[in-house]
Amino acid sequence: MSVDQQTWRRLVRTGLTGLDPHQACPGYICYSPYNGDGNGRGLTFLLDMEGKEVHRWHLPTPPGSWGYLLPSGNLFYMAKAEQTNERQMPASNFVGGWLLEVDWDSNVVWQHLNPAQHHDARRIESGGAIFLTLETIPPELADRVQGGQPGSGMEADHEGGEEATTHMWADHLIEVDADGNQVWDWHAYEHLNLETDIITPGEPRHEWSHGNTIVPLERDRVLVSFRNISTVMIIDKASCNITWKVGWDVISRQHDPSLLPNGNILIFDNGERRKDDVRIFSRVIELDPNTNQIVWEYRDNPYFNFYSSRISGARRLPNGNTLICEGAPGRIFEVTAVGDIVWEYINPFFAPDRSGAQANATFRAHRYGPDFTGFAGRDLDPSKYGNLNRLYS
Repeated sequence: MSVDQQTWRRLVRTGLTGLDPHQACPGYICYSPYNGDGNGRGLTFLLDMEGKEVHRWHLPTPPGSWGYLLPSGNLFYMAKAEQTNERQMPASNFVGGWLLEVDWDSNVVWQHLNPAQHHDARRIESGGAIFLTLETIPPELADRVQGGQPGSGMEADHEGGEEATTHMWADHLIEVDADGNQVWDWHAYEHLNLETDIITPGEPRHEWSHGNTIVPLERDRVLVSFRNISTVMIIDKASCNITWKVGWDVISRQHDPSLLPNGNILIFDNGERRKDDVRIFSRVIELDPNTNQIVWEYRDNPYFNFYSSRISGARRLPNGNTLICEGAPGRIFEVTAVGDIVWEYINPFFAPDRSGAQANATFRAHRYGPDFTGFAGRDLDPSKYGNLNRLYS
C-alpha cells in the first residue's frame, strides 16, 4: 500500500470533524478552496451543519482568493486574471483581477476587471465595488520607508531611472460604480507615516503595505488591514484621513478585521513576527477601538495547535459564537465565548498550489442563517450531491 505524501491529509480526518448541535449556531457555510477545482477553475461550496454539500458554484476563471453571498443569493467572487503590468506584482498568488457576481447557476451577471486588484473586494449598495490594488511608489520615497529585512530586494534603484528593475509597491484603494467608472481612490503612499508605519521586521521590502482586507463602513468610512506594517485602520473617504488605527504593539500580520454591532473590531491575528513574543501562534481578538485594548481573545491550548501564517479570517455569529477560518491548513471551526469548539470542518479538497504541492488552503469562510434572504426558494437538499457527500462529509 502506498503512503499519502500530503502530510496534513494523512494525519487528520477531513470533512466534518465535530458538531455540538445544542451550542453551534445553525446555518450554512460558504467557502472557496483557495486552489480551486484542481483543473484551473474557481469553485465555491455551500455546506449544511453536517458538512454536507447543498450547492456549488463553478467559476469561469482561474481560482482567486474567496467569495461571499449577496442578499440576493448571488455569489461575489474575486477571480484571477492574467497580469498585464510589465513589472510583475509581488504576491502574485494573491492577485485577482476579475470581480465577478454570479447567480445561483454560476452565470456572470456583473463583472469588473482591474489586473492590479488583489486579496479583497466588496460589492457596495450603489451597484459597484470597492477593492484593493497595487501600484509602485516613487523611488525617492521607497528609500525612506523604514523596517523590513535589509537587503531583501526591491530596494529603490535610481540608476535605471524609469527602467529600474527594483521597485517598492503599496496599496491603491479604488471604488467604482456599477458601470466600472472610478468614483474614489486612496493612495497608501500618500497617507502612511514614514516614522510610524514601518514594515514589520523580517518582512521583505518589496511591499510597504500589503493590504488584505477592505470593508466599507457606515458614515462613508473604510476599514482596511495592511499586513506588512501589522496595522488595521479606518479611513474617512471624504477627507482621505486615517481616523483610527492599531498596530504592531497589538497585532502581527493580521487578516480580516470586521466591525461588530457593539462597535468593537474583530481581527484574525496571524501572529508571525510578534513584537514582544517570540512564540509563533495565531489568535482571534476583539478590540475596543476607543482604548485599543483586547476585550476578548481566542487562542488554543497549547498555543501552537492553532496557527496560520497567512490568509485566514473570523466572523462573529448571531448567537455570540465566533466562526474562525484557519486558512493555511483549510480548517474552519466555531468557538463559544469561553473558547469551546462546537463545530469543525477540514476542507477535504486538495489541489495543486503554485508550487505544485497538494494543498487545501481556504482564504475565508462565512456562515449564513437558515432565514438568509438569498436562500428563499432555493433547493438546499444535500441528496443531490449524495455520492460526493458520502466521500467527503
